[in-house]
Amino acid sequence: MKIGFDAKRAFQNFTGLGNYSRFVIKALAQNKAQNQYILYAPKAIKNPRTSFLFHLQNVFIKTAPIKWLKSYWRSKGVIKDLVADQVELYHGLSHEIPAGLQQKGIKSVVTIHDLIYLRYPQFFKYIDRKIYDYKFRGACKNADQIIAISEQTKRDIIKYFGTKANKITVVYQGCDEVFYQSASADFKKDIIEKYNLPKQYLLCLGTVEERKNQLLILKALKLFPENISLVLVGKQTNYVRQLDSFIAENKLENRVQFLTDVPFSDLPAIYQLAKIFVFPSRFEGFGIPILEALNSEIPVVAAKGSCLEEVGGPNSIYISPDDEQELATAILKVWNDENLAQQMVMKGKEYALNFKAEKIANDLMEVYQKTKFANV
Repeated sequence: MKIGFDAKRAFQNFTGLGNYSRFVIKALAQNKAQNQYILYAPKAIKNPRTSFLFHLQNVFIKTAPIKWLKSYWRSKGVIKDLVADQVELYHGLSHEIPAGLQQKGIKSVVTIHDLIYLRYPQFFKYIDRKIYDYKFRGACKNADQIIAISEQTKRDIIKYFGTKANKITVVYQGCDEVFYQSASADFKKDIIEKYNLPKQYLLCLGTVEERKNQLLILKALKLFPENISLVLVGKQTNYVRQLDSFIAENKLENRVQFLTDVPFSDLPAIYQLAKIFVFPSRFEGFGIPILEALNSEIPVVAAKGSCLEEVGGPNSIYISPDDEQELATAILKVWNDENLAQQMVMKGKEYALNFKAEKIANDLMEVYQKTKFANV
């Protein structure tokens, strides 16, 4: 097959949507090498995170022909290129597909990551909600098949858009293979010195924003012995002011550390040096930091209520996102019981095999084949 991808995020985004795009392209290129994969991107940026895309033998990159019409090209003009390249199927990797695919006989798949803007509209600007709704609804209506990255997202697509269940397939995502590898003792030592990390710490990774609910960890931290510290890694928003106020009011300054702009290459060691990974987010489409933590061999404590149980598996611990006492009890239970912690690590890494690249590539190809030959 000749398969086209909307690759804007693969080259320009270095968090969730970009990670997903790069993972899918690499997984397919390495495990389903019999196909040709064409990446359509407004611009192709080469840096340490994207350079491998230029060296995959069965992957070809096309960029917008006219630099000041990139948005139009991505949403509609790219159709001419798809026809010229004889693309049989187009996969929109992040919530949208170009207009006009059906008229040209090109089958399409779209990945929907989450519908958080509908569940929690208070976390989004009005204009952003309108744009998302236009794109997401249109993509779900016009695509031949939809990929949801969790059962939770599938349920939300059915609930909010009225989409038929048989049009949606759940295909999970994976994490970068760098998280499968143990950092060397020397590198870990360098990371401890570089960031002045505590000897033992809880870790939470993700944008510091209200939905991610980091305040709950601070409330639990207040209930812990003083030897337990917290490291928060991620981009900061105005929500950090609320956290700073709580930290000051409760004299937690020496026990909480914020890290921003951390190079991706440093993250595996930061995970592996942590004692417990804590992820109390109120809602996620998938929750890839949990998968990164499982592969980094640290126990996971996360929130109930969205898809996090799907990612963390049956041997992680789940708590209410509104109960700091429950969170504190869960953390202390793991912190003080090395046998329990090791069991969670062992079972967690075994469960994480469900998200390996080879399996996900197989699942994606099943969707592509089903889409290609539907109504033929």
